[in-house]
Amino acid sequence: MILHELLDYPTLRLIWWVLLGVLLIGFAATDGFDLGVGALLPFVGRTDLERRVAINTIGPVWEGNQVWLILGGGAIFAAWPQLYAVSFSGFYLAMFVVLAALILRPVGFKYRGKRDDPRWRAAWDWALFTGGFVPALIFGVAVGNVLQGVPFRLTDEYGIRYEGSFFGLLNPFALLCGLLSLSMMVMHGGAWLSLKATGPVAARGRRYGSIAALAALGLFAFCGLLTWLWLGGYRITSPIDPAGPSAPLLKEVTRDGASWLANYATYPWMLIAPVAGFLGILGAFLGLRAGREVSTLLCSKLATFGIISTAGLSMFPFLLPSSLDPRSSLTVWDSSSSHLTLFIMLVATAIFLPLILAYTAWVYRVLWGKVSEASVRDSSDAY
Repeated sequence: MILHELLDYPTLRLIWWVLLGVLLIGFAATDGFDLGVGALLPFVGRTDLERRVAINTIGPVWEGNQVWLILGGGAIFAAWPQLYAVSFSGFYLAMFVVLAALILRPVGFKYRGKRDDPRWRAAWDWALFTGGFVPALIFGVAVGNVLQGVPFRLTDEYGIRYEGSFFGLLNPFALLCGLLSLSMMVMHGGAWLSLKATGPVAARGRRYGSIAALAALGLFAFCGLLTWLWLGGYRITSPIDPAGPSAPLLKEVTRDGASWLANYATYPWMLIAPVAGFLGILGAFLGLRAGREVSTLLCSKLATFGIISTAGLSMFPFLLPSSLDPRSSLTVWDSSSSHLTLFIMLVATAIFLPLILAYTAWVYRVLWGKVSEASVRDSSDAY
């Protein structure tokens, strides 16, 4: 109870905002290279054996990596129920497309090798490609729409009215963000293949990964420029009570030109995020071109951290702005669960998250080593 009293409501809200970011970054930094390898599969593997090499670099770890996505969804449900309700209902069709694509991945791993038929295997290779390409693109499209504001409003009784459509999500700025997300994960996949594969697969992973790194660099800069010159942002104009009730309609919000950049003037330390994004991409590009392995993957992870953190820090304290009724926008300070719920969930997280990290580290240590054509051809357990 002493700890419960020390962690006041604003502190717990802030901690859970940070934890949500950690979970999203954890998913992109781990399962991101799985998605990237899937998207690269038709390009890095020209023979069945080469494609098997690429598949076997991620086959043993993709399930554990996907746990981060489940944890992120669970964290939103437990800590930010209004955010969960609006996003999972408003983006329902987009979520369905992502889940359908993700379902293709385990099915592809399982059934690809069941028949020694080139057409059968080619069909499942395209399923694995879809399972990597589509989620990587759609996740970025979702972030692009969040930055613009989502077309929803809250009624006086806090009912949710979403007035958008699936194809409305596919607007130019959101698609640019989707391409940034895709190029970031393809770069990450190339870095992973450089580390884990050998021969032509590793060489092609480096080549296509470096191209993706250049695309990510340009798109990251271009999206930032558009945000500054065109997109604008949201700003709370009424007094902010970090310990107030979870009642979004009590505040006043306005849209203006440079709100998404205001945090960097107020808190200069936040510039660490975009700087890390640019330096990570440059480091990954140079590492891929030079044939470095571990440092390249670490730089790619740094880029992932920087790009995602830039979006989160730019929007703070907003979680989900409303383009229809800015007053309905959900923020860190007015859309969380209760003080007690956040505390209980934090205790559970403090117990189980270190276990997950320890298990993940152990798995990667056990599975450390390169995948070669000979090891795949001679192993009865290989995909």
